[in-house]
Amino acid sequence: MEKHIVKILSVTGVTHDVKSFRIEKPAGYRFTPGQATEVSVNKPGWEEEKRPFTFTSLNDEPTLEFTIKGYKDHNGVTNLIHQLVEGDQLIIRDVWGAIEYKGPGYFIAGGAGITPFIAILRQLKKDGQASGNVLYFSNKTALDVILEDELYGILGTDAHFILSKGDTPGYEHGYINKAFLDTNVTDLRKHFSVCGPDKMISDVNGALEQMGVQPDAVVFEK
Repeated sequence: MEKHIVKILSVTGVTHDVKSFRIEKPAGYRFTPGQATEVSVNKPGWEEEKRPFTFTSLNDEPTLEFTIKGYKDHNGVTNLIHQLVEGDQLIIRDVWGAIEYKGPGYFIAGGAGITPFIAILRQLKKDGQASGNVLYFSNKTALDVILEDELYGILGTDAHFILSKGDTPGYEHGYINKAFLDTNVTDLRKHFSVCGPDKMISDVNGALEQMGVQPDAVVFEK
């Protein structure tokens, strides 16, 4: 497996627990929007502590970007990455991942599971092909929503933000479950892309199967 040591060029806050890391891009390094790589921190003892992160930049950009949620209650890789600053180094590896755009349809995301869809939606906007896609993005609170303004700018009223806690005006409330999908999915022939916590993926995929969606129309990271 090929390894690349890359420098962090900038760190930008996105939400209270999410940061965007802009890093060097190795020569010839390419990926399909929605794909990921394994990342570790280039510090003693951490070089082989790998975690998967999705690219949120586009292929034609001169640098790479990751949008990463930190977990302060875990003394692990994401917590360490959130302490890094411009000039620190990461190690990235080969590109992998099954999530890619198949055609107009539904993007269903939970929390940091939005990250594979960020590059896909940014590419669709750039290519003038975002129309016909719908996003259902579930979070606990409004403070947890990643890139809300940008996603709304790409999809307009087809971007739906669902909150499971509180009663914040201007947001939909509840859970993305079968009842929600029965109410909101109007075309079962379209493509479905699902990403989030394992239980959410399992529950949503099970609901879609019960609704009659064909298995090959559902894309998720296995």
